[in-house]
Amino acid sequence: MDSEKAMASAPATATSTTTQLIPFKYSNRVLLKTILDRSDGGLELVGERVLIGGWVKSSKEVMKQTPPPPPPAAYHAPAREPEPKSDVSCVEILQSRIPFLRTIVKVLGGSSSNNTLRERIDAVLKPAPPSTAFLKISDGSCPASLQVVVESSIVPPCQLLHTGTCVTVEGVLQQSVVKGKHVVELRVEKVLHIGTVDYSKYPLSKKRVPIEKLRECFHIRARTTTVGSVMRIRSALTFGAHTFCHNHGFISVQVPILTSTDCNGFSKKYKVTGLFDKADQKEEPKAIAEIEGVNLEAIKAAAKEKSSLVEELKRTDSNKEALAAAVLDLRKTNELASQLEAREKSKLKTSQKVDNVKSSEGSSSSQTFLTVSGRLHLESYACSLGNVYSFGPRFRADKGESPKHVPEMLMFEIEMAFSQLEDVINCADEFFKFLCKWVLENCPEDMKFVTERIDKNRVDRLQSVISSSFERISYAEALNVLNKVTDKKVETNLQWGAALTEEDLSHLSDEIYKKPVIVYNYPKETKPFYVRLNDDGKTVAAFDMIVPKIGKLTSGSQNEERTHILSTRIKDLGLPREQYEWYLDLRRHGTVKHSGFSLEFDLMVLFATGLTDVRDAIPFPRSYGKAKY
Repeated sequence: MDSEKAMASAPATATSTTTQLIPFKYSNRVLLKTILDRSDGGLELVGERVLIGGWVKSSKEVMKQTPPPPPPAAYHAPAREPEPKSDVSCVEILQSRIPFLRTIVKVLGGSSSNNTLRERIDAVLKPAPPSTAFLKISDGSCPASLQVVVESSIVPPCQLLHTGTCVTVEGVLQQSVVKGKHVVELRVEKVLHIGTVDYSKYPLSKKRVPIEKLRECFHIRARTTTVGSVMRIRSALTFGAHTFCHNHGFISVQVPILTSTDCNGFSKKYKVTGLFDKADQKEEPKAIAEIEGVNLEAIKAAAKEKSSLVEELKRTDSNKEALAAAVLDLRKTNELASQLEAREKSKLKTSQKVDNVKSSEGSSSSQTFLTVSGRLHLESYACSLGNVYSFGPRFRADKGESPKHVPEMLMFEIEMAFSQLEDVINCADEFFKFLCKWVLENCPEDMKFVTERIDKNRVDRLQSVISSSFERISYAEALNVLNKVTDKKVETNLQWGAALTEEDLSHLSDEIYKKPVIVYNYPKETKPFYVRLNDDGKTVAAFDMIVPKIGKLTSGSQNEERTHILSTRIKDLGLPREQYEWYLDLRRHGTVKHSGFSLEFDLMVLFATGLTDVRDAIPFPRSYGKAKY
C-alpha cells in the first residue's frame, strides 16, 4: 500500500516541479521569458511568489473611486442633562487649536504661486486619492512584457510611471482581471529598487521611435522591442553557427586581427601605425620655454667669457661681492647651456624615431594592417588539424556608406583540408540552411514579432530556403542570363572578365531565379591570388552565394595547392613575395587540396530579421568618421 501511495504521489510531485519557477542563478530574480514564453502564457504559475527586475516600457495610473460617505443616521435629541462645569480655561483651548490655526494662516496667507485659494485649500487639507499603477515591464529576455500592478499605498506612482525607469519588485502572480493581451499579472507587495530616469532627456520617451533615429543612441536602443528581438536572434545565430561546426567536428581557431599579410592582395586596408603619446613626453622646463631662438653655441661662448672673468677676479683679489656675483652668473649660464644641450639631444632622438617609423612604413615587410580576411591564417591550421573555423571582426577601409557594408563586420570562416570546390559549396549550402532552421526553431517569439513589425513574409522566406535547392550556375552562364535582361537597371552588355556588381548578382536571385543562387568558376582576374587555377587557365575555383534581398552572403574557393602556380600568381599580380613566404611553406611541406568560405555574419542577421540596413543589425556599427562609442 505504501508503495502504491508513493507511486500515486509521484506524478503530482513531478507536475509541481515542472511548474515551479527557478530564479536566475546569479541574481536571484526570475527571467520573464520563463513566465511569458509558456504555452499557456504563465497561467499555471498563478499563485507563485516571484521577484523580477526590468525596465518600464509603458505605464498608466488608474484612480480609485472613493466610496461615498454613509447617509446620516436619524437624529434623536437626548434628554438634556445639566452640563458639568468646565475647568478648562480659554488659554488652554487656544493652545490646543494652534496647529489648526497655523494651517488656516498658511492657506490664507497666500504664496508666490498663482494658485487659487481653493487649490491651496485642497493641497493642504485634501489627501492624495488612492490609485493603482499598471506597468509593462521588460527585462530583455523575451519580446513580451509582464504587467505589474503597484498600489499607491506601497510606492507613489509618480516614481514609477516614466518610460525607462528600472524596478525590482516582489509579488504574487495572478490571473489578469481584464482578459486580453496579458494572461497573468504580478501584484506587487514589495518594491526593492527604483532606478529613476531623466525623462526630458531620455531618447526612448516616445512610444514609437523610428529605427533610423535609434542609430543616434546605440548605447540604449536595445531597450526597444525591435532591437531587443534582433539582438536575441543574432545571439541565437552565433550559437547555431558554433553548433553546426561542433556537430561536424570543426575545431575553433582564433586568427590575428593585426597582420602584415594582405589576405586578398587588392583589398582596401587599414594600416596600423604607432603614435607617440604626448603624455609620455616630459614637460619642458619653463626656463627652456622662455628662451626659444637662443643659440646653444652663443650660450657656450658667453659661459666661456664669464669663466675667464671669474678667474681674473680671483687673481686680482678684488671685491668679494663682485666675485660672488660673477660666480652666480656663471653658474646660471652653465645651467642654461646644459638644458639647451639636453633638449638638442632629445630632438635628435625623436628625429631618429620618426625617421625609423617613416622608413618602416616605406618597407613592405614591416607594414601592419587590420585583417580583411582570416582565411590564409586559418588555412595553415587546416593543413595541420583538418577542419577548422574562426569567428571574428574583419575590416575594409571603405569611406562610403552602404546599407549592406560597414568598415568593421563579423565573418564566420571555415577551412577544410582534403576538400575541393564542390565539397565546400555543399558545406556552405548546408551551413546556410542550418542557420535558417535554427533561428526558426530557437527564436519562435522573436520571429513572430519580426513577422508582425518588420517583414510579414520573413518566416515563409526562411522556410522556403530550407526546403528549396539552390540554383548553381557558372560565371559564363550568369553572363548569358544577364545579357538577355531587358531591365535598364542592369548592365546588358557584359563582356568576359567583367566583375559582376552587387546589382548584377542581386538581379539573379531576386528577379530571375527568385531563390538563392551560387555562381562559380570566375575569371582569375576577379578573384584573390590564392584561388586554385582551373585547367582552362582562365577561370578559378571560386564561388559566391547570392541571397534574395541581401546579395552576396558567402564567398569561398578551393585554394591553390601547387607551389609553382601560386608563386606565378603572386609574381603576376606584383605582390611582395616576402609577405607570403610563410604561406608558400604550406605548399613546400606536405601540400594538400583544401577549400573554405567566409560568411558575412551581419548580413545573415539581416536576412533572418528582414531589416534593410546592416547598421540596425550590429550592436555598435562603425562607419568612416563615426566611431562615437
